[in-house]
Amino acid sequence: MTYDLVIKGGTVATASDTFRSDVGIRDGKIVALGLGLEAPDVIDATGKLVLPGGIEAHCHIAQESSSGGMSSDDYWTGSVSAAFGGNSSFVPFAAQHRGMGVTETLEIYDGRAAPNSVIDYGYHLIISDPTETVLKDELPAAFARGVTSFKVFMTYEKTRIDDRQFLDILTVAKTHGAVTMVHAENHGMIQWMVERLEAGGHTEPRYHAPSHPAIAEAEAIYRATSLARLVDTPLVIVHVSTPEGARIVRDARAEGAKVFGESCPQYFFLTRDDLDRPGMEGAKYMCSPPLRDTATQEVLWKHLQTGTFTLWSSDHAPYRYDETGKLANGPEAPFKSIANGMPGIALRLPLLFSEGVGKGRITLNDFVALSATNAAKLYGMHPTKGTICVGADADIAIWDPDLKKTVTVADQHDNMNYTPFEGMELTGFPVTVLNRGRRIVEGGELKAERGSGRFMARNTADMTGRPGATVPELDPATNFGARIAP
Repeated sequence: MTYDLVIKGGTVATASDTFRSDVGIRDGKIVALGLGLEAPDVIDATGKLVLPGGIEAHCHIAQESSSGGMSSDDYWTGSVSAAFGGNSSFVPFAAQHRGMGVTETLEIYDGRAAPNSVIDYGYHLIISDPTETVLKDELPAAFARGVTSFKVFMTYEKTRIDDRQFLDILTVAKTHGAVTMVHAENHGMIQWMVERLEAGGHTEPRYHAPSHPAIAEAEAIYRATSLARLVDTPLVIVHVSTPEGARIVRDARAEGAKVFGESCPQYFFLTRDDLDRPGMEGAKYMCSPPLRDTATQEVLWKHLQTGTFTLWSSDHAPYRYDETGKLANGPEAPFKSIANGMPGIALRLPLLFSEGVGKGRITLNDFVALSATNAAKLYGMHPTKGTICVGADADIAIWDPDLKKTVTVADQHDNMNYTPFEGMELTGFPVTVLNRGRRIVEGGELKAERGSGRFMARNTADMTGRPGATVPELDPATNFGARIAP
């Protein structure tokens, strides 16, 4: 057998196994695993780890917020930054705003992504206007073209949906085998807190943290999981930031519900004290849900270690620290008028490798699962993406486990003027990244051409092994024979 490229001498790791092997690549696919493979083009991976390319499954790229602000990264800078962070594909959001159709939304994002992305991409639809046309016609059409996941909000005035709309969306998802994601915070609690903080003159960035109390997340997660259990369809609780929220996800999973948890680096490495920096510096650390405390970090690590969290995502939501982003409403804007979100797409994996694998908190195989395999399985990309096996796309990240770096904004390759992780000392970084067998990053340089990434048409998720739960009120055996359509 002949190969276009062979990765030689490295240690290959998947979500289940770690072994010494060469990797033979032809026509962008992995076609052989073994020792002694040869090709005209060779990458020497001696002393390195050969891992599946990361899949960033929660990021905001070239996306308008509900207030009209555009995120700082487009599909060029966002994909380049993702690639330098060890990712070979990503699934940003395509945001439908009220008054827009789903078909129109996808056409807009196709125009932003196709000419610019250097890695493969898909979309999660954000649904904020679930009209009859959207539910009956446009969402099924989106599923047919391979957009098989979408997100809803339980807060934010211009994007939130009510419980009845949530159930309608979950029902459409069940019919088509789609996965729904939810930003779960209680809108009324947050509004109530914001009003009282403002009335007391508490408007500095630090007050963003108490304006989103932990109980607001816990209540909304419980309500969201209850709605998903009524319909018996998959639900991802994104960016879980509290012990209470994590416990609800864990308990729902233990009871068989098709519920999946996601958390993010900021909740493990930053705290609400970062919001209390001098002047307006705290605005850099504003995200929703907000940063919590060190006690919460310890609990979240335990949930990551014991399987509560299926996904580890950046929630990369970049807004520059200037008048185009965080300070768009003035240099002393009240916290409620400051864009929520922070960058992190290039550091998602180095942070987890250094402080997870390097500190013995998780295994290398756990890292692979959290960096790529779990997202590939849940979002319909596996086994083409997310693993190293014969027949998979040659999406590979070669890591130097001993490479030490101090985090700087210059190394992020995004369109930001700060990183919230500035100055952290990390060990273990990707040094070569391949997408479909082509070099994207090598030797500290970008090798890919702008627009060379491809759209990924995704399948539906395989829920085998998740029994689900049928509530008695929907069971004809216990509801006097009524058959309620999904």
